[in-house]
Amino acid sequence: MTTHRQIQFWLGALAATLLFFWYFQDVLLPFIAGFVLAYFLDPVADRLERLGLPRLAATAVIILSAVLAIIAVFVAVVPVLGGQVAKLVADVPALSQQVLAMANQYAPQWLKDMLNQGGIDLPTTLADYGGKAALWLASWGATLWSGSKTLLNGASLLVITPVVAFYMLNDWDRMMAQLDGWLPREYQGSVRAIAQDVDTALSGYIRGQGTVCLFLAALYAIGFMVAGLKSGLAIGLLTGLLAFIPFFGALVGGASALIVGALQFWPNESSLLWVVAVLALGQFVEGYVLSPRLVGHSIGLHPVWMMLALLAFSYVFGVLGLLLAVPLAATTGVLVRHGLARYLASSIYHGRAGAGHGP
Repeated sequence: MTTHRQIQFWLGALAATLLFFWYFQDVLLPFIAGFVLAYFLDPVADRLERLGLPRLAATAVIILSAVLAIIAVFVAVVPVLGGQVAKLVADVPALSQQVLAMANQYAPQWLKDMLNQGGIDLPTTLADYGGKAALWLASWGATLWSGSKTLLNGASLLVITPVVAFYMLNDWDRMMAQLDGWLPREYQGSVRAIAQDVDTALSGYIRGQGTVCLFLAALYAIGFMVAGLKSGLAIGLLTGLLAFIPFFGALVGGASALIVGALQFWPNESSLLWVVAVLALGQFVEGYVLSPRLVGHSIGLHPVWMMLALLAFSYVFGVLGLLLAVPLAATTGVLVRHGLARYLASSIYHGRAGAGHGP
């Protein structure tokens, strides 16, 4: 097969894969979660094997322990978390009125005079835009729920994902060997090198950032509850767990904490400063202690490209794309770097006389 036809084949396979993910995005999350869980736990299974435990037994111990831990967390946290979320939703109208009142009270007089001269009433305008924002948020939330409700039901969380993770973790080494046997013989070395770099990037991010998220969720939840923030457990867990998605978690969770804190504590600056201090401590620990040690520079992408990936993949694949944006961007980055290295060593870059010489 010529190089041209090989390129056509792999581009066609890539297009078919992307089309498959796009078309079945509403039912794939439990399976992708099972794959990620198996990928995350494979080193643990390998370690248990080295200690003399058969692979099947090691897989059963790991999955059973994970399921029991998740059930324990659900039993201990979900009732309290559900109550706080319900209360926060019920308080949204009152919080909106507080926002309008504070904006009208603290808006500079020159702005009020300018708006009055233009025939614009500030409270009415704020209420109008506040209502539109609430409708937009409600519509967005409904879209998010309708697109993901089949993914977040009890069967997906407690049945499908653990079963998928069990089979994939048990067969992981055999699957990897099978995939390696399917590689084109001519490019086996190159593909293995690319796969190794992708594995390094993904394992560093998924395992490292997963640990960071769990730590931040505990830190924010405890800090907000100590500060007396309304729904502090819910907001803290949300802020920490959403840190898995760069920028998005800090923006959504931090803004939620600051808005609720400002409305609850104002004009008591000391209590509000406590909320700010908890957020600042979390960002400092994440940026200067945890992420450098646990994640490092495994992704190797500029923040601008990371933001572009988040927007692009979430636009195409919705919620699933938002969750997979960083791993997909990391994989794309590895492919681009290997492609660039091949280009810099090719006759297209050097000309015929310089073909075969690296940069």
